[in-house]
Amino acid sequence: MKIQQEVHNLLTGLGVSPGTFTGGQLAVTSPITGEIIANVRVTETPEKNIAAAHKAFLEWRSVPAPRRGELVRQLGDELRIERETLGRLVTFETGKILSEGVGEVQEMIDICTFAAGLSRQLTGLTLPSERPNHRMMETWHPLGVTGVISAFNFPVAVWSWNAALALVCGNSVVWKPSEKTPLTALATQAIFERAAAKVGGIPANLSTLLVGDAAVGQALVESSQVPLLSATGSTAMGRAVGPRLAQRFARAILELGGNNAAIVCPSADLDLTLRAVAFAAMGTAGQRCTTLRRLIVQESICDAFVSRLRKVFATVTVGDPREPNTLVGPLIDRRAFEAMQKTLETARSAGAVIHGGERVEISNWPDAFYVRPALVEMAEQSEIVRRETFAPILYVLRYKELNEAIVLHNDVPQGLSSSIFTTDIREAERFLSVAGSDCGIANVNIGTSGAEIGGAFGGEKETGGGRESGSDAWKQYMRRATNTINYGSDLPLAQGVVFDID
Repeated sequence: MKIQQEVHNLLTGLGVSPGTFTGGQLAVTSPITGEIIANVRVTETPEKNIAAAHKAFLEWRSVPAPRRGELVRQLGDELRIERETLGRLVTFETGKILSEGVGEVQEMIDICTFAAGLSRQLTGLTLPSERPNHRMMETWHPLGVTGVISAFNFPVAVWSWNAALALVCGNSVVWKPSEKTPLTALATQAIFERAAAKVGGIPANLSTLLVGDAAVGQALVESSQVPLLSATGSTAMGRAVGPRLAQRFARAILELGGNNAAIVCPSADLDLTLRAVAFAAMGTAGQRCTTLRRLIVQESICDAFVSRLRKVFATVTVGDPREPNTLVGPLIDRRAFEAMQKTLETARSAGAVIHGGERVEISNWPDAFYVRPALVEMAEQSEIVRRETFAPILYVLRYKELNEAIVLHNDVPQGLSSSIFTTDIREAERFLSVAGSDCGIANVNIGTSGAEIGGAFGGEKETGGGRESGSDAWKQYMRRATNTINYGSDLPLAQGVVFDID
């Protein structure tokens, strides 16, 4: 069966109307073969979609939070039913291997479970008052329309991190997916509508899509009816979006660049480290914001460890992500491939020793871009190392003392994810301390890729500073009110102020 027909079958099976992905202006290409698999209709009036979502919010905000949680619970159940199908669609549209595609949908299920429980725990505080017969407390209220702009590499999981929390918090959601991956968004919207129908009484347009390029997403940035925008993408995108949101005093959750590093200490379990580094560097063909891009290895073990790593990089199976033995699928498109090659050439000019990085030709698929992951040995952390390239390139640097490694680790503009491999508790605790990693995520003896739903996800510095998913990230989707109740007959003023009138 041709890949286009299989994709169309998946879409219709998931409940997507053929009219939305045939005959439209936006051509969608599968990175597996490089061929066009759909032509999606572009949203022509995004402002109307936002206005409809605002109307839905005005109704939804008054629905009790546990009832809102029931919708998210039902969404999770529908995703369980469609886990394999939607996961396969993720693979077709992004080029991820099948286990990663299905794993992304599992992540959606997990955040729905988390958010459904959260719907009964949107707690405020009761605070002591300095005045007699007074009580202070804080309450949390729905904020408004939550805008979500997602990137191609996690086409559905990032939406779910935001949408599940936003919905239980009483908000509506308007989603602008990457123009490279709108099909999985159409499928997710169809699944959401199925869940809403089963629950019943859900406002129309509680979740809605904006399909198109950056100009369509601009409506979310500019609209006064969108008090919160969560945007995932490059640091350059964040620099463009952030000031515009700030100008109208909107909230921003920005998940931007990552230039993640791992430190390998002499005491590390090197078998464990090898597997962790391989997945962190090569998973999703190096196209994760949490991909491991810098490996800082203690000089006494560097040669032996890098020798083992070179063999893994040279022998890992690169190819069709639908095949069960494939571990590295294609880059998203030609532009990604050319950026990778340009970066490698710059590194080579700076004296780097490069292993791999070449294109892997797949017969009959001349428009697909498969590459051998690149292991790049560098003498120093030059400017090219400090700049993130969204491709499977792992730079190797050496260090003598741990303090030197931590300085190298932190000496990049980005601050998303990090890890250290050690069995020395002093080294581990130093890395996690205030004098250690400056990233939003700091791990010990696991890679930089992957974060469990229970923890807040996000980074510092040029990564943007936002947080999504677990912990208390829900507070970003609500507004806080501090309340003081006087249940006495007197009116004492705070701070001992006296203001008597006749």
